[in-house]
Amino acid sequence: MTKIAIFGVGLIGGSLALCFKGKPGLTVVGHSVRESSVAKYVARGVVDHATTSMREAAEDADFIFLCVPVGMLEGYLNELSQFKLKKGCIVTDVGSTKVSVASCGRMLQQEGVTFIGGHPMAGGERSGVEAASSYLFENAYYVLTPDPSTPQREVDKLTQLLKHTNAHIVHVNAEQHDEIVGAISHLPHIIAVALVNQISRCNESDPLYSVLAAGGFRDITRIASSDPIVWRDILINNRSILLKLLQDWNEETSAFIRLLEEEDGDGIARAFQEAGAFRNQLPERRKGMIHSLYECYVDVPDHPGIIGKIATELGNDRINLSNMQIIESRADIPGVLRMSFRTQEDLDLAVTKLGQIGYPAHF
Repeated sequence: MTKIAIFGVGLIGGSLALCFKGKPGLTVVGHSVRESSVAKYVARGVVDHATTSMREAAEDADFIFLCVPVGMLEGYLNELSQFKLKKGCIVTDVGSTKVSVASCGRMLQQEGVTFIGGHPMAGGERSGVEAASSYLFENAYYVLTPDPSTPQREVDKLTQLLKHTNAHIVHVNAEQHDEIVGAISHLPHIIAVALVNQISRCNESDPLYSVLAAGGFRDITRIASSDPIVWRDILINNRSILLKLLQDWNEETSAFIRLLEEEDGDGIARAFQEAGAFRNQLPERRKGMIHSLYECYVDVPDHPGIIGKIATELGNDRINLSNMQIIESRADIPGVLRMSFRTQEDLDLAVTKLGQIGYPAHF
């Protein structure tokens, strides 16, 4: 029996556990320092067994997944280095920075124990084990960053295990990973936070900013609401790459300043055309670093029972509605109902159904 130990059974760790649990020859053990969490993992059926003892979870494990925040990885790896791990054990993580983690992984100097950095590029709006799903990684990219000295047979063993996630497994070096992820995820988070904070300061002198910033502005800056502690650790760990990216970003904004100063309309149009051409070639339905937003809006009259009717109609067609929010509802104007879905397929089905029942959706 192959034992898989998972430290940090939240959204990512719990989803990995659900991918492995019940598969022939695999048993999954979850770890938490809190008794209440351990009981919850077992009660929800996410793991086969759970414990508060790190040693119990780790010492006879064939695979160890560290699904804890990036800032905690060094501490966990240091603790694991004090145990007598099983020969042939593979230790991996799920953090979104890899160079700093790889250096920490070298703490595991035990014979027959291998560390391989990992990063599943999937997530969701919700967190915690309650949001875990065996479908989270399906069609997402799962990046592995083995050290050049890592034996290929060990990389193959982890790759084979991860096939249970139905993700696309990609092997790259840690430096390349951090450069790419820094550009497509970490930098956009910084820009979103800076933009929201800029508008927040404007709003202090004129509250109309927040009133008119609803809708599109809120949607394009939603990543600014990400977990502050998690992102503090991620950005500090990838700071050298981000400092260069921010310098490049300053050059991009300086170029726009010059275009505006010179009233260069053709240059502005060219910038939008180039951006549009590149963006339009990006795959729409592939899971990526920043999770997709599957939402639509419906104008609804202020009538009793209308929200329940729409939800019931969708439910009757087994369309999975994950969230609903009334943005505006007054006697003199229609309400605006925002509906969120887990997948593009559910959104497409909902849009069709809404049109059929007389409530056309818009985006």
